[in-house]
Amino acid sequence: MGNKATNTSVQIETLKERGLNLDYEEAKIKEFLLDIGYYRLGFYWHHFEIDNDHNFAKDSKLSDVIALYYLDVDLRTILLRYLNRIEIHFRTKVVYYVSNKFKTSPAWFADDKIVNNSFIHNTPYKTSMLHRVYTPDFISNNKTLKKHHLNNPEDTYAPAWKALEFFTFGVLLNLFKNIRDENIKKRVTESLGILNPNKFENLMSTVVLIRNICSHGDVLYDFKTPRGLSVVPGINFEGSDRSSLNACIKVIAYLLEHISENRKNDFLKEIDDLFTKNFNNETIKEIINDKINYK
Repeated sequence: MGNKATNTSVQIETLKERGLNLDYEEAKIKEFLLDIGYYRLGFYWHHFEIDNDHNFAKDSKLSDVIALYYLDVDLRTILLRYLNRIEIHFRTKVVYYVSNKFKTSPAWFADDKIVNNSFIHNTPYKTSMLHRVYTPDFISNNKTLKKHHLNNPEDTYAPAWKALEFFTFGVLLNLFKNIRDENIKKRVTESLGILNPNKFENLMSTVVLIRNICSHGDVLYDFKTPRGLSVVPGINFEGSDRSSLNACIKVIAYLLEHISENRKNDFLKEIDDLFTKNFNNETIKEIINDKINYK
């Protein structure tokens, strides 16, 4: 679209000129463009482009672009539901184990004897994670915290079992990394089947990243991890592949298994059903095989 807005008629002509087979009636094409958007669909027809001028490979079809878009939507929907289960389990274990170990410090996430200084305290050059998160808006936007501070005006922070419910997954993981007591961290990681906290942090960082992609509607099908996933007994990666979305699916399934065997089985069935349903489209099947690495 460049730097100038265009209407659907111009967008359709542009796609024709670039060689995309618009294998729908014009009214339906306009419906897609006004529903999903030309710019967002570009994230998916990018896969079919062959040069910097955005020309399309021979036989590229709009129906395949739309199928790829909906594969991504359905995949995000499935992943988000099961990632939410992992997030809740992780949050519960962190709150439970740390709060019961340090009963005299209910707001232990702000206690520098329990959590590293860098998470809690500002420096001349950087605002701490806690100060960026636990703001007046954070309190007022969450009625449980708002009520707590109205009833307890002397408290700088609410107890962990209240406050951490409203920390994002990413902030929660950051807090976990900064807990000083390694034995407590091991109790949390072992509840999810991982003995080494460093490997747990590696895997969970990717889980958080995928969670954010799903929540914000970013492109998922061609996801690659920023760094290789840690090797853990029980996660059977495909050969040397420790960065594809399929490798991440294996990690998610492994974590779910240690929460509920039934949820793991449900998750894998939904994933397999989704991909199998799309195997009748050879173009999408190739993307699932080659990009997602799901065979």
